Amino acid sequence: MSKVSYYTAEGLKKLRAELSQLKDIERPAASNAIGEARDKGDLSENAEYDAAKEAQGMLEMRISKLEATLSTARIIDESQLDTSKALIHSTVKIKNQTNGMEMTYKLVAQSESDLAGGKISVDSPIGKGLLGKEVGDVAEVVVPNGTMKFDILEISRI
Repeated sequence: MSKVSYYTAEGLKKLRAELSQLKDIERPAASNAIGEARDKGDLSENAEYDAAKEAQGMLEMRISKLEATLSTARIIDESQLDTSKALIHSTVKIKNQTNGMEMTYKLVAQSESDLAGGKISVDSPIGKGLLGKEVGDVAEVVVPNGTMKFDILEISRI
């Protein structure tokens, strides 16, 4: 069974817009590129044709992946979420116990993650470690080079 992913209305809208762009604009362009390359002669030695077919395959794979994601996507009603625990769409302020550095992250679905924008996936090691924690808890996160400990300082729905 497929895994349900929760999105903000904005995140889901972006996924749908990307899918529409791929299907309505890029797919016909890829077909045209294949047709133009086919018209240039012998297909067995036509690098342009091979490149166009490969690009079409990559495009179709991306479309398929987006369709699968959208089929299991659900919009989450943030007003109904428990604000005492770190859940998807929570903004969590944490402090690294090792170096004292404070960071603030919003927990989001994998396709919405943007580390530079302060959004981390709930499927990432840190995201998994923060889920379900409350203010005052210590999140122990297993990362490739050991275990990191973070103090949970604040949880909000910003």
